[in-house]
Amino acid sequence: MSLEEAPRKGDKFLNPIPTHTAGFSKLIPILLEYAKNDAETIPLKTLGPFTTDLSAYKKPPASGLRITWMGHSSLLIEIDGRRILTDPVWSERASFLSFMGPKRFFAPPLPLEQLPPLDGIVISHDHYDHLDKETIKFFAGKDINFYCSLGDKQYLKKWGIDTSYITKMDWGDSVMVGGDIVLTATPARHFSGRGIINRNTTLWSSFVIKGPKHNIFFGADSGWFPGFKEIGDTFGPFDLTMLEIGAYGKYWPDIHMGPDHASNAHIALKGKLMMPIHWGTFNLSLHAWDEPIERLLRYAKDKKIELFLPEPGKPTEVTGPLNSEWWVKFKS
Repeated sequence: MSLEEAPRKGDKFLNPIPTHTAGFSKLIPILLEYAKNDAETIPLKTLGPFTTDLSAYKKPPASGLRITWMGHSSLLIEIDGRRILTDPVWSERASFLSFMGPKRFFAPPLPLEQLPPLDGIVISHDHYDHLDKETIKFFAGKDINFYCSLGDKQYLKKWGIDTSYITKMDWGDSVMVGGDIVLTATPARHFSGRGIINRNTTLWSSFVIKGPKHNIFFGADSGWFPGFKEIGDTFGPFDLTMLEIGAYGKYWPDIHMGPDHASNAHIALKGKLMMPIHWGTFNLSLHAWDEPIERLLRYAKDKKIELFLPEPGKPTEVTGPLNSEWWVKFKS
């Protein structure tokens, strides 16, 4: 694995190590598994409503680091005086159709119109649950910089973002955000494509976000791979790792980690606190909606990992371990 650039074969990007992405060969077994699945993949009780106290943004966090989890991989990160939004998805469905596809379990806690001023928006890859057309169109014409993986510039431009506000990034590329935050694109083990014919023609990335005081890691989507240790050795230790724990399945073990491998990734990254993301928002797999967090709690106890689990929509300073247990009251 190299931190310098993403490998390619022709016009296709490649993963750091050989990876099976659960293509057509697994389609029939996956469909059969869905047909007989009886897990509570969608909460029987409606989650939320969750709301965000806007007054919190009138003062910077005393610690210098505050996170507002809007659901899934959408995070409003306040780090050392700057605000960065990751993979913003505000639409009701993570789909190319407005009336069909995975539907949010809860409404976004904060309307787009009420977001505080932003210094940058990070786009990790082009999947519908990370790159949302209608959300991006909201930002068209606004004075906000976008930082995206290679290939995603085409979508941002098409949806109204001026190209002067778009920075495309390969693995190993670093840029300054707001003059004092260093954003570095790092490898991930995943895939890309918004349709059948263009798979892997755009890149997928994780990101290191380093300020004068804090150093954090946004993992986006990734399966486990040894590169987490190299990222940790090169850029760690991290005050906070934000790692996906949901949407795992036995037919696609290479492209999503699940709680066990995510906790291993946190350790390899030399993380101090771990925040699980990519769960509790969309039905994207066969597991129960709350299974990822319940499993992570057990793994964290066994591996002596300190977790940061804020309530959706609540601006929360990162000062130490936290377990809001927000999901417990919605369990059936």
